[in-house]
Formats: sequence, structure tokens, C-alpha cells
Amino acid sequence: MIYDKKIVVVLPAYNAEKTLQKTFEEIPFDIVDEIILVDDSSLDKTFEKSQELGIKYVIRHEQNKGYGGNQKTCYNKALQLNADIVVMLHPDYQYTPKLIHSMCYLIANDVYPVVLGSRILGRGAIKGGMPVYKYIANRMLTLFQNILMGQKLSEYHTGFRAFSAQVLRDIKYNSNSDDFVFDNQMLAQICFQDYEIAEITCPTKYFEEASSINFKRSSIYGLGVLKTSIQYFLAKNFNSTFKIFGK
Repeated sequence: MIYDKKIVVVLPAYNAEKTLQKTFEEIPFDIVDEIILVDDSSLDKTFEKSQELGIKYVIRHEQNKGYGGNQKTCYNKALQLNADIVVMLHPDYQYTPKLIHSMCYLIANDVYPVVLGSRILGRGAIKGGMPVYKYIANRMLTLFQNILMGQKLSEYHTGFRAFSAQVLRDIKYNSNSDDFVFDNQMLAQICFQDYEIAEITCPTKYFEEASSINFKRSSIYGLGVLKTSIQYFLAKNFNSTFKIFGK
């Protein structure tokens, strides 16, 4: 805990057997109270590995629900456990858990209700092995979103995020897609509710075992991002009705 605030780390896992232990061992248990791992019907031994590591809350989807569906289960369980701060961390060791301290203290001190670990702040993305086409797409989509949503974020696509539980209660994340665009819809919902978002520089690692979506799925995700941004613009400025914004 920090200042009596319960901290829960959620791990949306899919085929993370080879990287889960490295991720788990870097989690700062001096402040983290609970770990929730949701195994989205992995084809490897992610579930068995999580039990071997002694993770208390392990949920296994019998059928693959998708990246967004996985996170919904994560957040629903964290709120059920009365978390005050929820950290979403990919268990593929692409992001370092060592930043959890910094992210959680910003929230616990009521400085910001949402903190993102940004790969784009600084020059760590390309250095860490991010494919050039993904870096360029990231920058273009982020520019488009910042213009339509009136924000100044360095990126909307990181898989390392920390939230005040109140933020999760206030947005309708269960109405979002079960696919990868879930992440983007969630940030759009947070901005729509006028929550401030902080970013900290996050080194990233791209390697064979780290999860990554292919070009086709990336393209589908990109189109989903464009759609979400346009919906946000219309809902915010013209009072248009969209399910994810509760209007």
C-alpha cells in the first residue's frame, strides 16, 4: 500500500509462459498488495507457470476473449477486490515493472488519476527495437488523435498504465471492443470525462518472446483508432451518441 491505498497489478496474459517469471520478479511487492493474472486461453503453459509462481488470483478463460475481453476481466476483478490503484502491465516483459513505484505515487499523492508509461518520450522506442513502421504509425495516429481530442499525449498505444479505481468506475470500459482497440477506447473515455493524464518515460524491449501484432492486425487497430477519435470529436463537440461514451 501507499497511504493506505490498496494497489493491484493486473496481468492480461496470452502465451506469456517464457516471460512471465521475469516480469513477476521485478514487480515491487513492497507497495503492491495483489496480483491478478487473466490467462486468455493460452496455447502454452502460462496458466501452469502462474500457479508455480504462487500468484493468488489466476483466472483462466476457457475460450479466447481477445485482448480487450481479457482486460475487462482484469479490471472487474480488481474492483471486486476493492483496489484503490490498478496497474495494467503486459506480462511479456516489454515494459519494466520497476516503474510501478513512480506511477503509483503520482496517483496516491493525488497528483494525477491516470499515468501512462510512454515509449515515445525520450528516444527509447527505436533503441529498444520498435519496428520503424510501428513507430511511424504510432506518431501519425497520435498526432491525429491529439488534434481531434484536444490532448497533448506522446502516445495512446502503450500497454503500461496505472489508474485510480475511481476512474475505472466512472468510465464504461465494459462497453468497449474485445479487440486491441480497447486500449484506445479506454483512453478516449478517460479524456471524455476530463481526467488529467500523466506520462513518464518508459524503456521498452522488443524481442522474439515479446507479444506483438502483425501488420494486418495493426492496420485493423489503426482504423479502429481513427474511428474512436472521430467518435470522440463528434460526441464532445456535437453531442453525438456513441455507446462507449455513455451517450
